[in-house]
Amino acid sequence: MIEKLIFNIPELKSMKKYPKELFYIGNTELLKKKKISIIGTRRPNSYTKEFTHKLAHKLSSLDICIVSGAAMGVDAISHLAAKPKNTIAVVANGLDIRYPSVNKNLITSIEENGLVISAYKAGEKARNYTFVLRNEIVVALGDILIVTQADLNSGSLTSVQYAIKMKKKIYTLPHRINESLGTQELVKKGLVEPIYDVDEFISQFTNTNKIEKVTDELLLFCESNPSYEEAILKFGNRVLEYELEGKITINNARISLV
Repeated sequence: MIEKLIFNIPELKSMKKYPKELFYIGNTELLKKKKISIIGTRRPNSYTKEFTHKLAHKLSSLDICIVSGAAMGVDAISHLAAKPKNTIAVVANGLDIRYPSVNKNLITSIEENGLVISAYKAGEKARNYTFVLRNEIVVALGDILIVTQADLNSGSLTSVQYAIKMKKKIYTLPHRINESLGTQELVKKGLVEPIYDVDEFISQFTNTNKIEKVTDELLLFCESNPSYEEAILKFGNRVLEYELEGKITINNARISLV
């Protein structure tokens, strides 16, 4: 059921203008948690897919809520890796519309387990200007912003500008030459900080100085959200054993850590 938010969200006061109205489906208790926003291209390369998943999964395992925009690519990977119960999706349309349609099942799962927010009434379709406000809300909700991949002229770079104005720290993945040129340019300018070690980066969000690294070879392999076929070829029946023991889950022929 679509509900209207009747209370102020403190994080959104950092926006240029607080949204006139906000609607939601799901668990508003997630708004009280520590939150990190993860965004990026709709067409991530395999390297970005792997490390976006690692970042979102490991942050979520520390009970940090992942915020993103429910788009294809980096957004969808971030929501899935965090698990629907610990993620907030901000959409650019009315909540009676699940857009993009390719993410319909994901958005429905977040509605049922996590939280979906919109600044638009039912019936409002996604347009260029609605994405602009959606992006600003995504950035405002997170304590920091992580842009895992963005090319020049990418919409994600607009989100970076919002983060700069809000004085939020911004991070990215280190990419090869001629890849993710948008974030690489920002790194050169000193506006964005690369994440060279995922565990070292995540350690700043814990009360200890070091996160215990996964030493199990199969679990380490599953951090990258591999296909079921790849895992079976590499580890055989151990994959089935780990599923029965509840260490991993298999959805849509892909494996994720629990």
